[in-house]
Amino acid sequence: MRMRRKNHLEERLAACGDMIIYMDRDNRDFSYKDGKSMLDINEIFGSEKPVIMEIGCGKGQFICELAKRDPEYNYLAVEKSSNVIVDAAEKAIAEEIRNVRFLRGGAEYLDNYIPAGSVERIYLNFSCPFPKKSYASHRLTHRNFLKLYEGMLKKGGEIHQKTDNMQLFEFSLGEFSQSGWALKNVSLDLHNSDIEGNIVTEYEKRFSDQGLPIYRLEAYKLCDRL
Repeated sequence: MRMRRKNHLEERLAACGDMIIYMDRDNRDFSYKDGKSMLDINEIFGSEKPVIMEIGCGKGQFICELAKRDPEYNYLAVEKSSNVIVDAAEKAIAEEIRNVRFLRGGAEYLDNYIPAGSVERIYLNFSCPFPKKSYASHRLTHRNFLKLYEGMLKKGGEIHQKTDNMQLFEFSLGEFSQSGWALKNVSLDLHNSDIEGNIVTEYEKRFSDQGLPIYRLEAYKLCDRL
């Protein structure tokens, strides 16, 4: 079911100022290179700290908490829905979190905006499972997306995934393996594991409260560790 458009959405987005960056070629924040528009990440944050990205940030609970816990990084959170990203940006502003920015747009276009080798880690938290087989290529762990992420990540960079959906997790394990990624810290029941430092997202709490297990993995390119 489509989310109802928020009241005064455009005014709220405008009030977030430069906290939200738009995937728009007319946006002055982009420079052009080889026919693509690239973000100047250091300029956006005003620093050269390493960058961590979350794709599908929802209302921003995870990325805001992560940014507060570890201020030695800059955090770029991607979300395609204006209706949702406005809540995340307002949360960061209200909590005076200065090392996070939000990028509105679809993950499939990220290689037009994120410079190669500029991201330390990518988080995929409770992505849409797209259960129909015909929609498999829309899943954020499909091999096409993994190739895109590989280009954005620095050598040795990692992808961390969490989901409540067993079918998506099984699909992800196969895609990572067949695309030359190695796995570590894999858990079939995160909340009953010994993995520390977990930040509970909005969806995660809802699923966990229903008694559903949370699946988790960390992936890295095997060739980067040889």
